[in-house]
Amino acid sequence: MSNGAWTDIENDLIVADYFAMLADDVSGRSYSKAEHRRALLSLLNNRSEGSVEFKHQNISAVLIGLGEDRIPGYKPAFNFQMALEDAVVRWLKANPSWLARVAETPQGTGLRETSQIWVGPPPTLSNQLPPHELEQVLRVARKFDVAARDERNRALGRAGEERMLKHERAQLRSAGRDDLARKVIWVSEEEGDGAGYDIASFEPDGRPRLIEVKTANGWERTPFHITRNELAVAEERRSEWCLFRLWNFSREPKAFELRPPLNAHVSLTATAFQASFH
Repeated sequence: MSNGAWTDIENDLIVADYFAMLADDVSGRSYSKAEHRRALLSLLNNRSEGSVEFKHQNISAVLIGLGEDRIPGYKPAFNFQMALEDAVVRWLKANPSWLARVAETPQGTGLRETSQIWVGPPPTLSNQLPPHELEQVLRVARKFDVAARDERNRALGRAGEERMLKHERAQLRSAGRDDLARKVIWVSEEEGDGAGYDIASFEPDGRPRLIEVKTANGWERTPFHITRNELAVAEERRSEWCLFRLWNFSREPKAFELRPPLNAHVSLTATAFQASFH
């Protein structure tokens, strides 16, 4: 069996095979990993079944770094080669509909009635990946600027905001505040993006609740973009403003909430500057 480095052609073949299984997995269709593996082995350069399985686990790890969904049955295996990262990104660029798929699924559009979102604690130092694994994942996220990609993905952002809008209304109704639920406003949809928050809601006691929504299909630690204006509003209206991070969105959305000051929870890195003439 071949023990050499995987070629670009081999990487492209196994990445395409992984996404074919992932598409079935996300859609709830049955598929056979063994059948996929046997078909793939016939196309590869004398690779073993074990090497194919391990490469699938490598792809799961790459997808964590890219803030994307993965096949739960393939536990992430780190220390992957950069050539594999490039192969995954090549596939995503050749299949742009994959990143926009939340706009095409019932769960993503939020058109059906949905229950409240599971809201848990935010990530902490105690539940993060081991340092060497975390660094590899964050390197992938930085290299391909995952935060900027999600920010540009209007279908994903809009679907997340709509899902959050339904969640807020359901929360208020369950608290017996139908009157407030009717007053919740999708600000970014009705008034534009300049307010510094996406949804104007309420606490059950009637206090204002200003929600900025950040959505990702992948894991909870995927980096995200936040604007100078959003940070400014967070500081000016600390008691009212919060950031809701929606993750695992393409399957079963989960969330956590961050309250100002944000730098108590995340590292804020300047990624752009405004240039003005003298």
